[in-house]
Amino acid sequence: MAIIAPDIGIDLGTSNTLVHVRKKGIVINEPTILVVDSKGKHAVKAIGEDARVLLGRTTGEVSAVRPLTDGMIRDFEMAEYLLHFFMRKAIGVSRLVKPRAIVTIPSRMSPIERRAVRQAALYAGVRKNGLNLLEKPFAAALGSGLPVFEPVGSMVVDIGGGTTEAAVISLGGIVVSRSVRIGGEKMDEAVAAYIKRDFNMLIGDRTAEEVKMDLGAALPLKEERKALIRGRDLITNLPQTAEISSTKIYEALKPTCDAILAAIQFVLERTPPELCSDIMRDGIHLTGGGALLFGLDQYIASELGIKVYLAKDPLSCSAVGVGQLTENYDLLHRIVRSAFLREDAEE
Repeated sequence: MAIIAPDIGIDLGTSNTLVHVRKKGIVINEPTILVVDSKGKHAVKAIGEDARVLLGRTTGEVSAVRPLTDGMIRDFEMAEYLLHFFMRKAIGVSRLVKPRAIVTIPSRMSPIERRAVRQAALYAGVRKNGLNLLEKPFAAALGSGLPVFEPVGSMVVDIGGGTTEAAVISLGGIVVSRSVRIGGEKMDEAVAAYIKRDFNMLIGDRTAEEVKMDLGAALPLKEERKALIRGRDLITNLPQTAEISSTKIYEALKPTCDAILAAIQFVLERTPPELCSDIMRDGIHLTGGGALLFGLDQYIASELGIKVYLAKDPLSCSAVGVGQLTENYDLLHRIVRSAFLREDAEE
């Protein structure tokens, strides 16, 4: 058994957590969910993919817990438990020397929220002097292959499960950024709310996500699509089936898409002219699972008049970026914490 644990990179997301191990690549890509027994304080029944299978199918004594909400740790104990589980699964049993780790965080975090992430990682087994927090849009841009260390402006929009991060990056630092607590989960909630309002029917999170993936779009579809969904009638409390159309799902998702567009406009309005010209030339790059919404890139491009590109593998861009730093720790010294034109306005 090796004495020194390998360096790891953790993309800690609201919906999914990815772990990159040095010289091995991404070894874990699982949902950020735990299933716990409500009777016992530490009785965790399942974590990650095993917990996702049980989502929406638990009993009254067992409940699903998401330790992160809107990109922030809301249940410290469960976040620590989840990190410890994933780290042990990725690198095996504890070593004599604990691992160094790089953990991604949203660009807008209060000192208290940063401290919560740091403490959770340290309690989970990260070396005390070997923990680095990396802002997620920078990791996404690096993982997308953008020239983040060059004197060129690059714009990335990372649409995750709980947050959307829009940022302009140049010379190893974030020049302007905007973080809004809107993402894939808000889209799911919008779909579920529409079905509840129009059909008096309650559906689960998994069903809402499936409807979003099948019928959801940021632009009206040329040919309307329809699908049957099943849920529980709120009046009779009996199982019910309803037919929904892509047009209605588009209308339900439009406010969320508009909010993402507003975050991008906020950043562009505060970007220095020289960097704006770079963005006009090279375009905006979309990453994150929420970027997979059909037509979202076309919607943003048509509204702003700027080319928009979807990353080759948007789900893992942040993990790939943090993995590159894990493989080459010397790059960390080239990352600067620029305060030039930074905006951390509250929602």
